[in-house]
Amino acid sequence: MSAAALRVAVLQCTSSPLDVAGNLERLDAACRAVAGRADVLVTPEMFTTGYDIGRDETARLAEPADGPIARAVAETTRRTGVAVVYGYPELGSAGEVYNAAQLVDDGEVRSSHRKLHLFGDLDRDRFTPGRERPRVADLRGHPVGLLLCYDVEFPEATRALALAGAGTVLVPTANMSAYDLVPTVLVRARAFENGVFVVYANYTGTEGGLEYGGLSTVCAPDGTVLALAGRGEELDVVELVGTGGMGYLADRRPDLFGEA
Repeated sequence: MSAAALRVAVLQCTSSPLDVAGNLERLDAACRAVAGRADVLVTPEMFTTGYDIGRDETARLAEPADGPIARAVAETTRRTGVAVVYGYPELGSAGEVYNAAQLVDDGEVRSSHRKLHLFGDLDRDRFTPGRERPRVADLRGHPVGLLLCYDVEFPEATRALALAGAGTVLVPTANMSAYDLVPTVLVRARAFENGVFVVYANYTGTEGGLEYGGLSTVCAPDGTVLALAGRGEELDVVELVGTGGMGYLADRRPDLFGEA
């Protein structure tokens, strides 16, 4: 028997920089608000600390993958019954800092991802790029993968997850209003060309020197836009239903391009 349709809550919100405790409270409130209606809540990039907070503060607030932030999120998932994808600065074993995301369900980390493609000086000034291919994990019977923001703009990142069996790609992001093309065109294209659902959760408002664009979106494998947020704060629940894509994966000719 196939799993029931995955129900995804997308949190589009302003950033609350440096307020880790407050952001964890916001996360808990959002999970309580969608409890019973959503299987998983996806937050924006670096949700727990804020994104444009400078190199020193990013390093100060960075935590190991199993640190206090992870434990607090785990407790929220146990209490509310809602899985969570959240962004945070991860402290590596050698003191390096990654722009990272984790998927937590029922108190356990199901998957993690370190941002592979660093965007401009803002990312390169404070983060070490991830070196591991994105992985597929099981979320309540659904094969899902994680990417972060700029990652989804590179076709091979989503393609790698699709080839590995992902049916849904969950993407915390911090996309600026100057790049509206990403949520309105590229995210939809990634879903269609790979035959997967793509869930893209963005900030709205301003933070530091950035103006975020909102427009969080959920796209189906056939290219249908299941949801597109506006410019303000929203908490939307979307059921991932839709027909398959064009069958590009089956018709690929990797032998011509030196690919697997």
